[in-house]
Amino acid sequence: MASISKYETKSGKVLYRVQVYMGVNPKTGRKQYKVKRGIDSPKKATLVAARLELAVNNGDLQAEPSKNVTFREVYEEWYSVYIDTVRESTWARTAGMFDNHILPVFGKMRIAKITRRDVQEAVKKWFDETTANYRRWYNYVVAVIDYAVEMEYMKDNPAKGIKLPRHDDLAGDKDENFWTREQLTKFFSCIDKRDDFDIFIMFRVLAYSACRRGELLALEWDDVNFKDGSIRINKTVTQGERGKQIIQSTKTAAGKRTVPIDAETMAYLKEWRHVQQRRMLVLGYNTLQPHQLVFANTKNGYHCLNTPGKRLRKIMDDNKLEPRISIHGFRHSAISNMLIAGVPITAVQRIVGHSDPTVILQTYAHVSEKEERAATNALADYMAQKTI
Repeated sequence: MASISKYETKSGKVLYRVQVYMGVNPKTGRKQYKVKRGIDSPKKATLVAARLELAVNNGDLQAEPSKNVTFREVYEEWYSVYIDTVRESTWARTAGMFDNHILPVFGKMRIAKITRRDVQEAVKKWFDETTANYRRWYNYVVAVIDYAVEMEYMKDNPAKGIKLPRHDDLAGDKDENFWTREQLTKFFSCIDKRDDFDIFIMFRVLAYSACRRGELLALEWDDVNFKDGSIRINKTVTQGERGKQIIQSTKTAAGKRTVPIDAETMAYLKEWRHVQQRRMLVLGYNTLQPHQLVFANTKNGYHCLNTPGKRLRKIMDDNKLEPRISIHGFRHSAISNMLIAGVPITAVQRIVGHSDPTVILQTYAHVSEKEERAATNALADYMAQKTI
């Protein structure tokens, strides 16, 4: 059975891709596909698909792969399978990594001719350009060449024999992406609730729910339960193909969760709903419709993913707030302050949507200076006790 899909080149030209299933390779047990790209019309694509299907049915399509295939051609075959195994936001990011970093190095090479030295030099180049991403790009190269081995384009994978370089840890302490209770209080005092209530409530929900940026921007009023004092998180705004914002399910199954919200924040949300209704009515929008966003732009659509970050940076710049944190720092702050307040880690785990509590301890185990002093004083008092 053939499938036809449409795609655009970087120049914006629309082309078509045909993929035909050729059965299972008896040696590897993996599915085999024949892919044709660069077809300039749907009519031609339909014709190519019919011819390929006929060739497969008649046994005329050569199952033994060509030894002269390029890395780019193998990548395209691998990618056609890969996109069915991950979410759109993931395969879109992966395509960007290949287009910007991997294919410029390996794309035109005959994959069977790629050597260990070629891969080692590429990794060294990426290592000099970035601190961490070079490992991910290397792993994708390994995956594509593994696929080439399975499809019998080559005998073994030279990428597996290289030595991965590593950066030395920088001297000094890394700035923590976290604000204490006092620092958060100062931040909120810098926002005029009368003129910028939409900004205030956006950061209030972030700070008191520990939700992620995309989860916040995807919230609908139907997700807010004023009776129970909670919000339901079951979707997120993220980036898909060509950077387009899309709505997806939460990152993991544990990410779908109901988060209890304190009474003061719920009161602010109730006030914001009335404010939003008045503002949107002036702009010609009825916010009583189903799927109304809690945080909508002036066109009553989704905010850009960069909006919360831009708002945060402006407030920090205007008020010279230190230390500087990112939007994700509000999630760090909420979790860390819950732990400092003595909330059981199992409860924090459910609220933030982590499946593994050890992740919370490893990432968010911040302790206030006051508690650190209390701990060392307690140790000194204990050691000073006289024994009988």
